[in-house]
Amino acid sequence: MEPQPKDLLVLDDPLSQEPEIGRWLAALEDARRRTMRVLEGLSPTLLDWRSADDESSIGTLLYHLADIEADWLYVEALEQPMPPEVAALFADPTRDAHGQLHQVEGASLDEYLQRLATVRSLLLDGYRRMELAEFRRVHRFTHYDVTPEYVLHHLLQHEAEHRSQIGALRAKAERALAEPAESG
Repeated sequence: MEPQPKDLLVLDDPLSQEPEIGRWLAALEDARRRTMRVLEGLSPTLLDWRSADDESSIGTLLYHLADIEADWLYVEALEQPMPPEVAALFADPTRDAHGQLHQVEGASLDEYLQRLATVRSLLLDGYRRMELAEFRRVHRFTHYDVTPEYVLHHLLQHEAEHRSQIGALRAKAERALAEPAESG
């Protein structure tokens, strides 16, 4: 029996001229690969499914991931307005009048994934051009101060938390949608 090839679990990817920034970007890309694995084979019927406790749908969470990544990239990391062509990707508001995620419906998985890929490409491009001093420079805002380095930390945490939520929601949806077929 041949031994199974081992995974290479390193953050060496040369995603930036600045090795330290490159490692953060490699970690961000690893987080996205993990999210994509959770989405593999996802049935289109699961994208808009919501449980009785009214939690967000998988589609809403995917939209939210891209929306927040774009916002933190432009507002906090690059300190510039979001370009109109990027803002156009987010026709739906982030939150409703009650502060809950606005429920997004009717898009295909490919549309959600394309939005995520577009924003990620913009983020990688913005950070690749960044020098280490700018990566660590504190950007001052009314309610908090933040560095572009922290922005990546925040986005990694944000994606990991929602990836877990998406995985749990997917399992719940698959069980709920399979039950009627099994009992009939």
